[in-house]
Amino acid sequence: MSEKKFDRSLDLAHWQARFDELRAAHHVPGAALAVLVDGEVHELASGVLHRGTGVDVTTDSVFQSGSIAKVYTSTLIMRLVDSGELDLDAPVKDIVPEFGTADEEATRTITTRQLLSHTSGLTCDFTYDAGRGDDCLARYVEAAKDVALDCRPGTAVSYSGIGYNVLGRIIEVLTGQTWDEALKDRLFTPLGLERSMTLPEEALSYRVAMSHLGEPGQYPDPAPAWDLMPRSAGPYGRVLVSAGDVARLAKMHLDGGTAPDGTRLLGAETVELMQRRVADVPDKWTVSADGWGLGWTLYDWDGIAGYGHDGAAIGQYGYLRVVPQAGVAVALLTNGGGARELYAALFRELLGDLAGVRMPDAFEPPAQPPVVDFSRYVGTYKRAGVVITVSEREGAPHLVYEFVDGMKDFSPPLDVDLYAVTESVFAGTGAGPSFSEGYMPVVFSTLGDGTECCYIGMRAAPKVA
Repeated sequence: MSEKKFDRSLDLAHWQARFDELRAAHHVPGAALAVLVDGEVHELASGVLHRGTGVDVTTDSVFQSGSIAKVYTSTLIMRLVDSGELDLDAPVKDIVPEFGTADEEATRTITTRQLLSHTSGLTCDFTYDAGRGDDCLARYVEAAKDVALDCRPGTAVSYSGIGYNVLGRIIEVLTGQTWDEALKDRLFTPLGLERSMTLPEEALSYRVAMSHLGEPGQYPDPAPAWDLMPRSAGPYGRVLVSAGDVARLAKMHLDGGTAPDGTRLLGAETVELMQRRVADVPDKWTVSADGWGLGWTLYDWDGIAGYGHDGAAIGQYGYLRVVPQAGVAVALLTNGGGARELYAALFRELLGDLAGVRMPDAFEPPAQPPVVDFSRYVGTYKRAGVVITVSEREGAPHLVYEFVDGMKDFSPPLDVDLYAVTESVFAGTGAGPSFSEGYMPVVFSTLGDGTECCYIGMRAAPKVA
């Protein structure tokens, strides 16, 4: 069957009007959009950087990209693999002496490959302020030694922030540079990314988006502070960047690892390896994932393969989608409001027009939910910093999602009613649009070693009672 041809011409006036319309409809204060098609990056901007000052978003504005930072970290790691300085399957402990976990066997066996694919078992929500010094990642890794694993290494995907900070520390040990310096010298500079940085003081030279927080269905207000993350969050969550520069990083991957001037940053085989599926994902809805590669979230749009990543800082959200067979990439950065709804509507239209992609419908319970014996899921599930209490309230499925221990002041508990989507997948109410357009995916699963768990936010919480 011959490949269907799509009109690659981009009517910028049409998309600017549509961008403005959808941004306003979903109460997003400001956003920047970049579309890569036929090797050229087109950039659009809409709204304001800060609702208090009214300063307009421009295409050179800088946003917090949240977990899209993981793509930068994984790309750096694979440069070290390419150069022969790093073996993906060597124990991390052999490279980073201060690395450790609460499980001695896991400490001995966890590999870089497992860190990249979120199959190490290391947990996610360990936010530790290790200070502003160049030793912040070393101190973070040391502090994370006693944090409980979500699951045994190699038994399942469980989204891991700790894992990506350990990757950042591997980069430091092997290069002799800080993660920030390595990123600048080995990615930003050779790719000509002039609006990409990692430290807040570097962002002061640019038009910077303020975070906004508020209730769904209305415009949010400026957050009390612009950046609430410590320096040690860098490898998993803080690259400050324009939407165009995100698209330019994606272009390097689409171009088989070469920079615009022809400089080879990654081997073509390495680029392909990053996109190869390592693990399936039980929760296919929180970040629209079908699987995970070495750094990339992987998508299957009715047989059309794609890759990308989502990002969330406090009050800012980013989305990157790449369709390799069409040579198309789309990056969206926002500063609050109904960002997820904006992404879903805009990307559904853009990727449909430019690449023939039919993105999945919004996650929600079916009109006629299946009848499920929910009693088997009732119990307590726990991972580091989080307790999930699953029960039947007045005969209906229910859960309470609560931050505990060092995370207890992070957010109030979520009180969630559940509606069956399948035998093991439920749609939860009241979690806000960061999880999906309307409902929070809650997935019950059994891991490779027989452990029962509950997935929320791509994190696996084992059943403890």
